[in-house]
Amino acid sequence: MKKIGIIGLGMLGNAVALHLLDSGFEVTVYNRTKDKTKQAREKGAKDVTTPKEVAENSELIIIVVKDAIAVKKISFEKDGIIDGRHEKLIVADMSTIDPVESKNITRKFQEHKIHKLDIPVMGGPNVAITGELIMMASGNRESFDHCKNVFEKIANKVFFLGESGVAHSVKLAMNLQITMLALALSEGIILVEKTNVDPKIFLEILNSTYFKTGMSEKKAFKMIDGKFDATFTLVNLKKDISIITSAAKSLGIELPMIKKAEEVYENAIKEGFGEIDYTGIIKYIKKINDLK
Repeated sequence: MKKIGIIGLGMLGNAVALHLLDSGFEVTVYNRTKDKTKQAREKGAKDVTTPKEVAENSELIIIVVKDAIAVKKISFEKDGIIDGRHEKLIVADMSTIDPVESKNITRKFQEHKIHKLDIPVMGGPNVAITGELIMMASGNRESFDHCKNVFEKIANKVFFLGESGVAHSVKLAMNLQITMLALALSEGIILVEKTNVDPKIFLEILNSTYFKTGMSEKKAFKMIDGKFDATFTLVNLKKDISIITSAAKSLGIELPMIKKAEEVYENAIKEGFGEIDYTGIIKYIKKINDLK
């Protein structure tokens, strides 16, 4: 498999496209906002004007868009993926969406004789550019095996999890962890600062225990220094939090902490912090405590 299409050239999609180009794949790209395809185009990607054309030029399409609404739009509306379908085509959705929506989209692709996989990932564009994402995959096993050489180029660990929708459930559970870690670190830093303790000492102690995380070892120091260059924006995490609360409701389960987190992140966006990195939630918590 050598011909790959990428639909959605945001930060993550663009990094995946650039890495696949560097790895020798033929890449066709589509993005609604054309300036976002510039880097991939300059590196040799074929830049087309419709998802249909991506399908016509690809054996595998990787979708990396905002939400399920966007997935359905580029898949099933006029000049969408299904209009360019052919016998060899497989679609893989890297977007973060509700597992129930994922199953419905999979069924609709099947009606058009197209196999669709779920391939959400952990890791941002900084690791996508070097092929070091962590991928969770689900769907048709034969299709997954056929695409495995591409997935193993994108990610250094690939977990096949079973039937359609399962990978998106795990992805949501992972983003729940991210949400809580960012909040816990923010509140811990502010607590020790208020008691005149250097927060870097707090992190040194934390990182000496088994409670440490990648976030506490890396991003937390940037949080203290007020550096919030976005690899995953606060508004994008809030979107995923809302998907988690919606999925919990449809499953009939109560997740009280993520419901509270949704409220906190929503308020942070209202205060103007939406476009910085999600760890910038510390700025909102400082603001409500009248701290600089």
